Amino acid sequence: MIPVPGFEGQTVAVFGLGRSGLTAARALRAGGANPVLWDDSVSSRMQAEAEGFELRDLTTADWSGFAALVLSPGAPLTHPAPHWTVDRAREAGVEIIGDLELFARALAALPDDARPKVIGITGTNGKSTTTALIGWVLKQAGMTVHVGGNIGIGVLALPAPTPDAVYVIECSSYQLDLTTSFAPDVATLTNISPDHLDRHGDMAGYVAAKARIFQSQGPKALALVGVDGGFDVAIARDLATLQRRNIIAVSTSVHGPTTVEFVKSYLWASGPSVIDVTELVSGPTWPPPADSRLFDTTSARSLPGRHNAQNAAFAYAAATALGVSHEDAVAGLLSFPGLAHRMEHVGTLGRVRFINDSKATNADAARQALSSYDRIFWIAGGRAKAGGIDDLADLFPRVTEAFLIGEAAGPFAAALGETPHRVSGDMASAVAAAAKAAAATGRDEVVLLSPAAASFDQFPDFEARGEAFRAAVLSLGAAPPEVRP
Repeated sequence: MIPVPGFEGQTVAVFGLGRSGLTAARALRAGGANPVLWDDSVSSRMQAEAEGFELRDLTTADWSGFAALVLSPGAPLTHPAPHWTVDRAREAGVEIIGDLELFARALAALPDDARPKVIGITGTNGKSTTTALIGWVLKQAGMTVHVGGNIGIGVLALPAPTPDAVYVIECSSYQLDLTTSFAPDVATLTNISPDHLDRHGDMAGYVAAKARIFQSQGPKALALVGVDGGFDVAIARDLATLQRRNIIAVSTSVHGPTTVEFVKSYLWASGPSVIDVTELVSGPTWPPPADSRLFDTTSARSLPGRHNAQNAAFAYAAATALGVSHEDAVAGLLSFPGLAHRMEHVGTLGRVRFINDSKATNADAARQALSSYDRIFWIAGGRAKAGGIDDLADLFPRVTEAFLIGEAAGPFAAALGETPHRVSGDMASAVAAAAKAAAATGRDEVVLLSPAAASFDQFPDFEARGEAFRAAVLSLGAAPPEVRP
């Protein structure tokens, strides 16, 4: 745990007692604060009480005595309407912060020579893979690494800081909305596409939340920005205008932007390769010169597709910025075992491979997986997000047949049109039907779960959905992939 100083002897309200809320309360208490806790859930309040925390009904509390409100990222700050605790805090002039801000303040309170390094990662898609990949590369290089935040362990539950440590932190837009001083040594924005607009009001609000990962960086910090879309290019240009930090733009586009004066260094990721064009003044010549190739991911264990070349570029830039050698960075990338539920090979049956991409909860995320294979038996569906799969129409020719599940089965069937498809309903039926159809071709085939939809119609989360897929695959007699060191 990371104790949080700065509130010694003061009372801090904590609302929302999920993973981040309880962890924040523990960290505040360890730092000398007096946290008072509340949650709408009786069971959550009982757990907090069992740990010896003071419960206080914040609906009737005197807010003038609170030094701050630590708000769960699950509670809306602005949209569709501020949570009632936000209104009460603002009326009383009480600061509203989150666990990421507490983490930032805990590190800022340390002497310079005792402060660890921090890498922050955000984005609409790819942030979990990039976070895990960076953590893996640094660990393989022999560094002391703690990975957490929006992935795995809550940020304040990570081990206490030491000067040799590196924190690799995945940051959601909700967490970034609740921070003012988070200042990572390397800040990474993988990409931006429409998502969570109900919580941010509109695209401008969502983009602003993501861009907050850069707001407090100092002049020696590094900003890594994916520049394949208009929103992220605009952020890169804004950062360059400030002239306060080093910037590396990362692209998966073969053609790339025609003018990139705003970057000092440019990483171009395409297919199996990552190419470096350094010290640009104006647009590069495409294709880049062959001798500028940094590394080839063809032999990587778990980095298929152009989007993973981009993830590799982010990881390479972050690791080398912290002193990892080229050789060690590349070795780490090639040995990465992959992230569960993201392009995860879960089994093989005859000539059919089964790929679990349950984390693809929107069309943009599913695009990355669909683009990685030429022939696909596609399992898709769940609770559809705005736009459904309409934007994936250009990839439908890769779909040999689709097997549709959940609430979105009907709308997805309509969108697929002439593309062969059937409504399977549930996961087990879809896996069995897809496996049979794929095996019948007598060719090397891929059965891909990449739902392009949320899981909440049939599963509590995407992890449970991915595990249901894995269980269904293994129940058919598929052999799990060989575990390699």
